[in-house]
Amino acid sequence: MRKFGLRHQCAFGALAISLAIAPAAAQAQDTTGADAEEAQSVDSTDVDTGNVIIVRAQGREQALADVPVAISAVSGEMLEKSGVSDIRDLTQVAPSLLVSSTGNEANGSARIRGIGTVGDNPGLESSVAVFVDGVYRSRSGNALSELGPLDRVEILRGPQGTLGGRNSSAGLINIYTAPPEFEFSGYGAFTYGNYDAIKVEGGVNAPLGETIAARVDGVYFKRDGFYNDVVNNVKVNDRDRYLVRAQLLFEPTSDLSFRLVGDYSKKDEACCAATFVQPDFAPLARVSPGLDPFARPNGGPGLTSTSNPIVPILLGLGQDPRALTQSTFDRDIYVTPGRTYAGETEDWGISGELNWDFGNVTLTSITGYRQYSNNQASDTDYTQVDILYRAPGENAGAREFKTFTQELRLNGTAFDDRLDWLVGAYYANEKLQTRDNLRFGNDYGTFANCRIALAINPALANPSADNCLGANVAALDGTLTGTPAFGAATPLILAGINNLAQIRDIGGTGDVYNQTSENFALFTHNIVHITDTIDLTLGLRYTNETKDFDASFGNDNVYCPANRTLLSPLLVPSVDTDGDGTPDLAPLAGLAGGLIALSCQGNSTSELDGVSIADTRDEDEFTGTAVLSWKPNPDWLVYGSYSKGYKAGGFNLDRSALANPLALNPANLDTANLQFDAETVNAYEIGVKYSARKWGFSVAAFRQEFSNFQLNTFNGSVFLVQNVNGCDTDLGGADRDGSAATGACATDNVAPGVVAQGFEFETSLSPIRDLTVTMGITYSDTSYESNLVGRDDGSPLDPALRLLPGDNLSNAPELAATASLSWTPPIGNSGLSGLFFVNARTTGDYNTGSDLLYGKEQDGYTIVNGRIGITGPDRRWGVELWANNLFDVDYTQVAFNTPFVAPQQTYSAFLAEPRTYGVTVRAGF
Repeated sequence: MRKFGLRHQCAFGALAISLAIAPAAAQAQDTTGADAEEAQSVDSTDVDTGNVIIVRAQGREQALADVPVAISAVSGEMLEKSGVSDIRDLTQVAPSLLVSSTGNEANGSARIRGIGTVGDNPGLESSVAVFVDGVYRSRSGNALSELGPLDRVEILRGPQGTLGGRNSSAGLINIYTAPPEFEFSGYGAFTYGNYDAIKVEGGVNAPLGETIAARVDGVYFKRDGFYNDVVNNVKVNDRDRYLVRAQLLFEPTSDLSFRLVGDYSKKDEACCAATFVQPDFAPLARVSPGLDPFARPNGGPGLTSTSNPIVPILLGLGQDPRALTQSTFDRDIYVTPGRTYAGETEDWGISGELNWDFGNVTLTSITGYRQYSNNQASDTDYTQVDILYRAPGENAGAREFKTFTQELRLNGTAFDDRLDWLVGAYYANEKLQTRDNLRFGNDYGTFANCRIALAINPALANPSADNCLGANVAALDGTLTGTPAFGAATPLILAGINNLAQIRDIGGTGDVYNQTSENFALFTHNIVHITDTIDLTLGLRYTNETKDFDASFGNDNVYCPANRTLLSPLLVPSVDTDGDGTPDLAPLAGLAGGLIALSCQGNSTSELDGVSIADTRDEDEFTGTAVLSWKPNPDWLVYGSYSKGYKAGGFNLDRSALANPLALNPANLDTANLQFDAETVNAYEIGVKYSARKWGFSVAAFRQEFSNFQLNTFNGSVFLVQNVNGCDTDLGGADRDGSAATGACATDNVAPGVVAQGFEFETSLSPIRDLTVTMGITYSDTSYESNLVGRDDGSPLDPALRLLPGDNLSNAPELAATASLSWTPPIGNSGLSGLFFVNARTTGDYNTGSDLLYGKEQDGYTIVNGRIGITGPDRRWGVELWANNLFDVDYTQVAFNTPFVAPQQTYSAFLAEPRTYGVTVRAGF
């Protein structure tokens, strides 16, 4: 993954082949790197007018090709042909975008140019902000649901720090739903597909007089799951969801309009299962030398073979061997009996947008209130052994958002139209609550003791015994040898082992985290027409963010404090190794520490039962943009831009971050350990665009430098949240060793830790009225710097991240390309028309694990979608046959460390969707 190599070239070749036989994704796109707010695509109905795209990116309507903003604008018609129903589907039409989800779809993450928020912690805000009808969605995963009929979608690339505001350090997705119109109309659609998929859509639009129009839309979708839970005989990763949206549009005059939107959606679905990663998919998913996952494997057996010492333990505790030997993409899963992935999501909101033209000044006001709630049960270890679970219910990994937002903008002209000015203000109040009931399963104590036994002597491991020793304890207590294995400390060690064995179905009884975020901002965005062909755009935004945090814990794990008390004396040095008279070695610290850590994993301890903590943080940031653009003639645009973006800091909503379990002091909890700093980015871009009536293209080169990059990584036991920075001095490999104490950098030498640089090329061709072909290619080298540290004080990088220096970010392929062909020819003079649509996306190789461990690699692949059909006169009816992932390509979304299954750590993967196909019947009036 370190260089653009053979696999990338093969992926590029695959796209070229797909274009030759089935050109892909028709869309209206533009590429630049400046700041932007919104864009509107207008489909051409006649090739003579060209492929016209109108944007309001700088406060007034202009042709997209004339505006230096980074945006892909996709029309509602194109989205319908592409089968887009949520933001994940947008990856087929936008090469710079990648969307994936992990253990809960609420954690879905969008990435642009390889940059996005990683991990399952809602305390981290999205790097790619999502707005629906101008209203901010609290996290990008909140938009992984049915969107209903759409007017258009804009994908803005690069930091959007002026008009997009905070939490858009990588980009922004603007989704505009289909608005009411002053014409009576209606539509309906029925879809049936494989996996017994049923989708029903319908809506009515009606004028309620000359000044008011109303619209109601609804979507219902139900489908069987892609995974087969063999143990519990249920399907997982199913669909059972619906959406209802109602709107009113009030236009009393041509200068005044007000749009009111209300929506409600609900999902009752089981998500998200995973399978073991096998070498047939990821060749490096093999046992490493010394069972060290940070050492590159050199051939050898697979991680799920019995050569990995933990695998016989799983088998001994009841794991079905088929789960360990089947292909990665065999979607049979083997879950603990009685455990479930059932979950529920509810999302609703109301918003109003006012636009009032006072002549030379226009007022825009957007007000929104939204509530979002989600809970998701899980067999959290993803094995048949009962190690870790969340019981279904309102506390199962739950999150709830209550968000109020208000934006005001004024824009106009001055100095004989030499200055186009815009000023505005923004306010947001977000209340976030997360609740968790994560507990150790019935097999945890035995499984954890087997890990201890493997560390002492693998021959002693006996998973049929509660303490994984049984009669083999005689080899440790001195019965066989006459000498206790751990000297005078042997009774303490054995007592600790027996305590650990009692950890069965205990742990969290209800942890609650509350975070209130209050954000306000003032901004201005101005265009100075220096000459008739040269413009200077200047934007500035001031943001203030305050976050108030509190948490309370519930826990019944009494064996953690028992072992902490019992074994902590063994952590104290008792041997003087250097003869200075001061003990400097604790011979049994590793074993005692391992017992304490496994007894208190994730700081799951009754010592925290009833304990509450609180903290607050406040931050201010200036962001902005500067763009110089030149139009040498009406068809060409040349520009250069600088922009600065910002993503708010916050709190890690996870008690495991309070301290290492060995150092946790329940009487003196340090909430500073939960905080992470704001992420900032400086971006530079140059580009050229050409636009003619039948053909246009754009090409841009960009460089983005991220400081305090926010990273969330699961290390197999807990989630780590860390800021990542670079160091201008050579650390001599100290950031790549296993020590948490080495690799510091002087504060003055701290530099950006992540750099994304590359180019984007996009083109669109409409040679005749009914034919449109487009293609886009993004090359982005999105990499960590060669010398890395943690926070901007120069503190060392966490050793769990020691493979990061100099490598590409996870889920950041260097190459991605999309293309499409859309052909809607008339069929004689019958009034009928045909439909032939195909799109394709090729993605180069990348590592899907945020820690970049070997065995989490994803080879390049190409996904092709297609749709053919026939449409009646005036689109009164239509019948379509469609297929997504036409060639049934297997690929993963994310590979991760299977919780607690070590040594050596095995990997599991959340799989992407297989081929789906079906028929859709439409009617309208």
